[in-house]
Amino acid sequence: MEILRVEDITFRYPGARSDALSDVSFSLDEGEFAVLCGGTGCGKTTLLKLIKRELSPFGERRGEIYYGGVPVGLLDCRIAVGGIGYVTQDPDDGIVTDRVWHELSFGLENLGVPSDEIRRRVGEAASYFGLERCFNSRTDELSGGLKQLLCLASVTVMRPRLLLLDEPTAQLDPIASSEFTAFLSRLSRELGITVIAAEHRLGDILPVADRVILMGGGNVVFNGPPRDLGNLRGAEDLSVYGALPAASRIARALGDYDALPLTVREGREFLESRFAPEAAAEEPPYVPPGAPAVEAKGVSFRYGKNDPDVLSDLSMTVYGGEFFAVLGGNGAGKTTLLGVISGLLNAYSGKIKINGKNIREYRGASLNRTVALLPQDPSTVFVGGTVREDLCDMLTSRGIGKDEALSRAEEAARRFGISDLLDRHPYDTSGGERQKCALAKLLLGTPSVILLDEPTKGLDAASKAELAKTVRGLTAGGAAVIAVTHDVEFAAEHADRCALLFAGGIVSTDTPRRFFSENSFYTTAANRIARGIFPGEVTCAGVIARCRAAEAGK
Repeated sequence: MEILRVEDITFRYPGARSDALSDVSFSLDEGEFAVLCGGTGCGKTTLLKLIKRELSPFGERRGEIYYGGVPVGLLDCRIAVGGIGYVTQDPDDGIVTDRVWHELSFGLENLGVPSDEIRRRVGEAASYFGLERCFNSRTDELSGGLKQLLCLASVTVMRPRLLLLDEPTAQLDPIASSEFTAFLSRLSRELGITVIAAEHRLGDILPVADRVILMGGGNVVFNGPPRDLGNLRGAEDLSVYGALPAASRIARALGDYDALPLTVREGREFLESRFAPEAAAEEPPYVPPGAPAVEAKGVSFRYGKNDPDVLSDLSMTVYGGEFFAVLGGNGAGKTTLLGVISGLLNAYSGKIKINGKNIREYRGASLNRTVALLPQDPSTVFVGGTVREDLCDMLTSRGIGKDEALSRAEEAARRFGISDLLDRHPYDTSGGERQKCALAKLLLGTPSVILLDEPTKGLDAASKAELAKTVRGLTAGGAAVIAVTHDVEFAAEHADRCALLFAGGIVSTDTPRRFFSENSFYTTAANRIARGIFPGEVTCAGVIARCRAAEAGK
């Protein structure tokens, strides 16, 4: 039975030069699991918010959206609120109370559900989602994975028939992301909830989805089973091809498959049926590209006097001209580490040097001119009414004239592909667009140490490639770039060295090839697929190159 029908929806934001959505049409039946994907800024978030009428953005709209055969604008308030659930990209945006139990009951209380029924449904949801252990915990003390799971539970406890999720795994580590995706699959298959999840990270979610809705330029360009994506004309476009699971990309590049493989197991079967195991290729020792830019020795930090250490006796060195990626689970202390390096947080023991100078010796704004931090929430970077104002403000605050500031701001916008956003308020952009705007602003200050907190969050494959190009331009100029990330593929493809942060310290540091090939959990899908066949390969490009070399040698 049809639960959702989107009929010829066209939408344009106020002052925009083009439509954000153009004649979008599709329908979903009860219990279907659909993945909504496409390039950054293609309209995914706008579409989800139009379906959830309480979040509908302001602008010009044509067409209609039906829920259960009724236009969403005419739905009874209780049905609109309880029947259509929405989970945001940032769990902190979705949590409104201070305790886990209260968060689970909050929506039911607002719907006027009797207290006995609230207790029963909250207890059932806590058990189903494994939240019993943290039932009485403060919500601000939860890890990122538990926060996102709590958001999902607090929505599903209201028993929606349609669940909308906007990049729900963007801030989760690989293990938490896999577990969260498994819960979504259970909700669809066991409870019959229709799920639409907007995602860029398709490796875990595509194999469990019933349907893929691919958007491009505000239009639906593909609507069908996931395995048919490989036969889509134009799939070589990075925004499509680069989003496919590793098994699909490898098989598609070799052009010899019966059905597009989606999972690691299917990818291994594909390789094993075609290639004999080979020895691992040797890698030369790593040579630092420059002098030490960031040195941390014995650094310890805690938020409160009686709190446990978040960082404990941590030591690491990052060199000028190097792209250094830090990985670790949610709550491991990665963001705290960036805060300490940037000077926003003060370690109670240990030393930090920036370009050979103790961080405590920097005076006034000199540290801010040397070190730039892109926070996990890029919204905190903006102060102006438009993106253009924000970019110009960064330059005029440093004594640059208005005309030159405007010229340099527009040049930065062209370089980052955000020219169309210059006259838009920063908050009226998608998560990926906001990330690019914030990075463009920070880099206008020409810092020598750049700290990036989850820089690929909300970015499609093409935008990640542009980010990598930007990072390489910075390191080529001698800057040191440190990124904390859950995106193991991005780190494996582009970092010079990777480190694992665990129990407050750096427990492993090495080149991506050696780092990921030795890991079982914090590693790439490409490495899992090729392990034992092409040992040591950790990227799709590396596996594909070994496959082609093996074919040429036959």
